[in-house]
Amino acid sequence: MTKKPLILSPAGSYECLVAALDAGADEVYFGLSGHNARQNAKNFTAEETKEALRKCRLRGVKSNITLNTLVTDREMLPACRMAYDALCMGADAFIVQDTGLASVLKKAIPEITLHASTQCACHSKAGALQLAEMGFERVVLAREMSADDIGEIVKTGI
Repeated sequence: MTKKPLILSPAGSYECLVAALDAGADEVYFGLSGHNARQNAKNFTAEETKEALRKCRLRGVKSNITLNTLVTDREMLPACRMAYDALCMGADAFIVQDTGLASVLKKAIPEITLHASTQCACHSKAGALQLAEMGFERVVLAREMSADDIGEIVKTGI
């Protein structure tokens, strides 16, 4: 029996999120007003985030919040607060680039689900295993990888 592929859709705005939900996405990902790589996208206000997460929950669609920028020491506390607030509103997971941020989030919020962003540039089984050791449950692999190499990483369960 073949496994149904997961449909993970970007949602650069609230309108795009609604379209993804209507089109049958299993999961969506979107950025908030800071700490995501798409600063020029519309992104989500606090009120839109709350409503988006509510809609996702009602439809059984997982929500992934992007925190996929490098974070300075000065930005660490605001980024952690943003993650905590989104988690309290019902976010399922966080797509993170900065491994320092990931480490702080895991210590501060042990139950948080982390996904390694493609910006982590993971391109090997060893890299994926190291990210898993750091607490990442999903790794978005580098685009340059071969299907065989990806298959080897999939066998690890990551």
